[in-house]
Amino acid sequence: MAKKKNKIEIHHHHFLMLLVVTVIVSVVATFLFTAQVGAGSASRSKNPTGKGFDELGYNRSARIFESAADGVDGTLDGKVYNLALYANDHLKMKWNAEWDRGNAEGWNNGPYTAWLDNNWNGQVPNGSGEVWQYRIKWIGSCGPDGTALSDGGYCIWGQFEVLLSHGTVDNEHFWDAHAIPAGFGN
Repeated sequence: MAKKKNKIEIHHHHFLMLLVVTVIVSVVATFLFTAQVGAGSASRSKNPTGKGFDELGYNRSARIFESAADGVDGTLDGKVYNLALYANDHLKMKWNAEWDRGNAEGWNNGPYTAWLDNNWNGQVPNGSGEVWQYRIKWIGSCGPDGTALSDGGYCIWGQFEVLLSHGTVDNEHFWDAHAIPAGFGN
């Protein structure tokens, strides 16, 4: 019988997943800011039009990433930011034009109606086994990471709210945030 993980171990895994998402968002910001320059280059895409999915899994025109998580950090090396554990997991991210604008402006010219949706599926061959969904939107200054907000979400990166965060680790489901409403509307 498999040993059941204690809550500290579970929260450690969730913290690692959230850390990976944080780094992903930072890299997405860098890629999106430079996408217009490199969209058609051989180092970014085999598609000469710069449209559609590149070999990493980005479709910058449609504001989607969908692929093995390995490519989200810009390098196909069997790791996600030096973590091999999550490299084979399937990651699907969507974001809106306001997210691009905020990244381009360094999030210094709000207000923004920016949002990001991440679906992480580690229930794939050689995957981590974890499944998580995150919905994040810009709300302006909200305090330190983890600050609980009145609607049920929590603050991250100083000016974003995690509206929805839930997932499964070792077949046990966890809710970390469920704001009401949990959608991206204003």
